[in-house]
Amino acid sequence: MAKVHAIACQKGGVGKTTITVNLAAVLDQVLAKDDAAVLVVGTDPQRSMDWWASRVGDDIPFAYTETSSPADIAKLRDLDYAHVFVDTPGSLENEHILRTVVEHADDVLVPITTEPLTFVPADTTIETLIKPLGVPYRVVINLWDPRDGRADLDDTIAFIDQKRWPRMNTVVRRYKLHSRAAAEGLVCTQYAKSRVGLEAYGDMMRLALELGEAGVGR
Repeated sequence: MAKVHAIACQKGGVGKTTITVNLAAVLDQVLAKDDAAVLVVGTDPQRSMDWWASRVGDDIPFAYTETSSPADIAKLRDLDYAHVFVDTPGSLENEHILRTVVEHADDVLVPITTEPLTFVPADTTIETLIKPLGVPYRVVINLWDPRDGRADLDDTIAFIDQKRWPRMNTVVRRYKLHSRAAAEGLVCTQYAKSRVGLEAYGDMMRLALELGEAGVGR
């Protein structure tokens, strides 16, 4: 039986797709001896995940598929994979798809950025959807640029803690490598071994380790 991980927030631009593909890539690297280790599922009608996967092509390190069918989503746990990562829509009009994914997920990772405009969508996603369904979740701060200083980061941490949401200690920093990766057809395990490439990869590895997935086999 597969373990299903949803990456969800009802706002575009918070980095759901980037986190989804890179967590899957890191976990696939750890479970490299298992040919059926990791599946990534794109459910966003905008098909951003599909575009990324098409750019990576034959070098994509994990299995990949697209669906917005509730019947298909309901069967994800029955697939012959150890882990399934599901990228979800970032808009309110597609809440029925997001709800179906969350209903059939083992856990949810909710990305939030250090921009206050992402606070309300995260609150809506957690308080009106995830919590009522009783699915375990954690919030991850994404796209923080250290060059901006810690003020916005500290404000975001304070907001999350004030809401009493479980929060990942790992903060995923903003890197141009991540934003260019889709166009260049790369995932973080394929980045050039430069200082920046290793730092960007390291954020994703730490996030995977904190999720408790990097050492988990079938």
